[in-house]
Amino acid sequence: MRILGIDPGLQTTGFGVIDVEGAALRYVASGTIKTTHLEFGDLPARLKVLFDGVCEVVARYQPTVAAVEIVFVNVNPQSTLLLGQARGACLTALVSRDLAVTEFTALQMKKAVVGHGRAQKAQVQEMVKRLLQLPGVPGPDAADALGLAITQAHAGEAMRRIAAVSPLQRKNTGMYRGGRGH
Repeated sequence: MRILGIDPGLQTTGFGVIDVEGAALRYVASGTIKTTHLEFGDLPARLKVLFDGVCEVVARYQPTVAAVEIVFVNVNPQSTLLLGQARGACLTALVSRDLAVTEFTALQMKKAVVGHGRAQKAQVQEMVKRLLQLPGVPGPDAADALGLAITQAHAGEAMRRIAAVSPLQRKNTGMYRGGRGH
């Protein structure tokens, strides 16, 4: 199985690709998709760069599944909205290429890779280096993306089995039906 991890960001989106054979993990590629060359206020152009970049990574490395970080609310609501749009562009690129996508929080990824959810970026980078037997420490965005791929490798199969036995369903509480909230 080949797994693509995506750490979305409006200025820098990290990606990491690993192969999984049994319990063995093998590094394939990692890097970043940057939009810093574009004008900060040109959100549509930035989203297009992210979409096209993720599509290019998928075409080049042919992953079978993908893992993307879930974004939570930051201190600044505007930053959260912008990051959510970047994440949406990445997700859209993945599903437009018919990839199954699993989502993990940063806490879940840090627990899977480092062993605790409060790990610092440097700790994630070092553990990714060790787990994938890399010659050097990857950059922070690429390390997070590789960490998401590693998390998918370890937890993804268990999550698929649980979903097959007891499908996870969205609750309808608070949803609109017939134009009225209930």
